[in-house]
Amino acid sequence: MTSETAVLAVDDLNVSFETDGRRVDAVRGTAFELLRGRVTALVGESGSGKSVSATAVLGLMPGTARVGGSIRLNGEELIGADPGRLRQVRGGEIGTVFQEPMTALNPVFTVGAQIAEAIRTHRTVSRAEAAAQVRELLTSVGLDDPERIAGAYPHELSGGQLQRAMIAMAVSCDPVLLIADEPTTALDVTVQAGILHLLRELCARLDTSILLITHDMGVVADLADDVVVMRDGEVVEKAPVAELFARPRHEYTRSLLSAVPRLPELGPVPAEPVAEHWFSGQQVAGRLGSGQLPEDDDQLVTFRDVVIEYRGRGRRTGVRAVDGVDLGIAAGEVLGLVGESGSGKSTLGRALAGLVPVTSGTLRVDGVDVALASRRSLRGARTLRGIRSRMGIVFQDPASSLNPRHSVATSIAEPLTLHTGLRGPQLRRRIAELLEAVRVPADFADRYPHEMSGGQRQRIAIARALALDPALLIADEPTSALDVSVQAAVLELVRELQTRLRFACLFISHDLAVVEQLADRVAVMNDGRIVEQGPAGQVLSAPRHPYTRRLLAAAPVADPHEQRRRRQAWQALTTGPRPAESAAESASESAAG
Repeated sequence: MTSETAVLAVDDLNVSFETDGRRVDAVRGTAFELLRGRVTALVGESGSGKSVSATAVLGLMPGTARVGGSIRLNGEELIGADPGRLRQVRGGEIGTVFQEPMTALNPVFTVGAQIAEAIRTHRTVSRAEAAAQVRELLTSVGLDDPERIAGAYPHELSGGQLQRAMIAMAVSCDPVLLIADEPTTALDVTVQAGILHLLRELCARLDTSILLITHDMGVVADLADDVVVMRDGEVVEKAPVAELFARPRHEYTRSLLSAVPRLPELGPVPAEPVAEHWFSGQQVAGRLGSGQLPEDDDQLVTFRDVVIEYRGRGRRTGVRAVDGVDLGIAAGEVLGLVGESGSGKSTLGRALAGLVPVTSGTLRVDGVDVALASRRSLRGARTLRGIRSRMGIVFQDPASSLNPRHSVATSIAEPLTLHTGLRGPQLRRRIAELLEAVRVPADFADRYPHEMSGGQRQRIAIARALALDPALLIADEPTSALDVSVQAAVLELVRELQTRLRFACLFISHDLAVVEQLADRVAVMNDGRIVEQGPAGQVLSAPRHPYTRRLLAAAPVADPHEQRRRRQAWQALTTGPRPAESAAESASESAAG
């Protein structure tokens, strides 16, 4: 039974789909309620039914769906309501914040025009009044230049700016309920901290209820008051947030919490912040106790004073994405490269693979000058092809990095047919060995990417990257789109393969807890520069640079009490706009990676 005072009361919700003459039960007997001014988190892995439940609340189910039970908004039944009434509810009484604002916003209209349209759909106001409200809304969500933001197109803004604009649109008609579906998944930790702070503030200021849908238990610990845990379409546990984290009752909840990577406890803030230049180049190694940076001959990968610039178009000024980077990766070592979006870390990874030309400086991989080769045409291409035969690359999104028209066997075979003479039975045996190495059944060889889960696709991507027994693996955010339990399994797989095969690895991520689990050393990047580097345990438990401390304080942890302390530390360390929220990032994010 649900409370009559609840803003949203879901009772015995059942959702099923008819596919190919078969009935699939996506949600079975789900019940929960949201009280005014409180945040309720709906958590679970992909396929648990949490997003389907939220979609049912909005009345946006496809024609193949059958919805039963009860969904009441302030006592009014929404299941079976008139379509016109549901259109009034959506956007008017229920606001929605989606996971990917870039796909939720229309790319051919300005942000301000889209927010104004949402206002005028539900309110009788003039264009001038709507435009004034747009500016007020953008200011209220922490955007300092509302005129510029309102006149910008979605591609001209950073991820954090877009998400704030999406929140402004969601609250434009003073909704009683805000549905936030994975609102921070694609954002780096400092932008995520800012968005969570904004949602918490809006909930208190507007007395709005929030239904938070997420698989990130750190976000739950930071924002939620109550938690509803779903598995296979059913609610398995409901509890206040502190109680659920301290004493989870259901085995599935315990397994979710145990799969979350943990960060070391954040130490006290140094009395005197350290100057940024103190950590550049040779000074890093000396202060961290390793004497000098290792000689180039001892490194598989060597960056020396590397600069990468993207040329501007027409009269536009170019962007310096990487500025004077010194780094080394030894054979068999995992180097974690962390930083916010736009910091240059992905650009550095692409340069290492020879996909981005190096403007100046030295970049060597196993003795080959990749920087020089990247600036040459035909001759350089032959050199790069040779060095790439000793590299493997794992991208963030396996769904887009695997050809949808190629079977698993064809995708894995591609580097083998390009760089080796393996054919016929020998090629099939090698594919079978690689599938076994990443713990994927042999009969998956004939499947296509759409027939597998996200975790299975990422395992296939890892198998393809390791097909040539590479000396170097470049992993660019390989686990950020995965559920916590799938992420834990993939990390364990990478750790086991690296221990056994001893390849060097550049592991690029904004998830500091993931990096802590895997990396031997950590380098921290900000505005194209390395501001701190050293052993992973030292950098992540006792950071010396103010920027590193801000990153660590912003990273959510799956413990409400520790998260409250980190939130206070982040607010104390945060003065002025963060780099990832700046106008500069809007111009350079897409180019600088």
